[in-house]
Amino acid sequence: MTAMTVNERPVDFALDPATPLLWALRDAANLTGTKYGCGVGDCSACMVLVDGEALRSCLITLADAEGRTITTIEGLSRDRSHPVQQALVAEQAIQCGFCTPGIAIAAAALVRRNPDPSEEDIRAAIPNLCRCGVYPRLVRAIQRAGRVTRRAETISAAPAPGIDPADAARAVPAMGGGSAGTEGSSGGSSEP
Repeated sequence: MTAMTVNERPVDFALDPATPLLWALRDAANLTGTKYGCGVGDCSACMVLVDGEALRSCLITLADAEGRTITTIEGLSRDRSHPVQQALVAEQAIQCGFCTPGIAIAAAALVRRNPDPSEEDIRAAIPNLCRCGVYPRLVRAIQRAGRVTRRAETISAAPAPGIDPADAARAVPAMGGGSAGTEGSSGGSSEP
């Protein structure tokens, strides 16, 4: 058994100690926010915090993680209120979303140790590959997250999980789409 703390809970994995942490998290703990991208440490989609440091979970074995504290995207902020998560949404720095958990983890580690990162700091600290190419927005989002961390700015971005769609539509009119858009389209003539 390999013991560690995952998202603030003690976990014992009854797996081969040579198993990559990535597979233990995804398959045994059902923490699928940690993504499998390449399996060789190039893409960083599998990034997790290990004792506060952003590391690629495909390159860490369970034996390497034993006794350590692991934080996955699910444990970063249960209500999506972490400044990085809020800034990624506010700056529209999310496209397909596959790489986003790894980016959020790497950015959270950066902002924690340096809440005022330069563009160069961000480029050096975020090794993640994004096929959608959100890099310019990503830099803005991480700098904004730093401002929030320093309490120089606040963000009112993503609704908390479980918000009623009607409440979200009232708060963000572009999400409405329902009644006004459908009434106009269904009232037209239907000529052959």
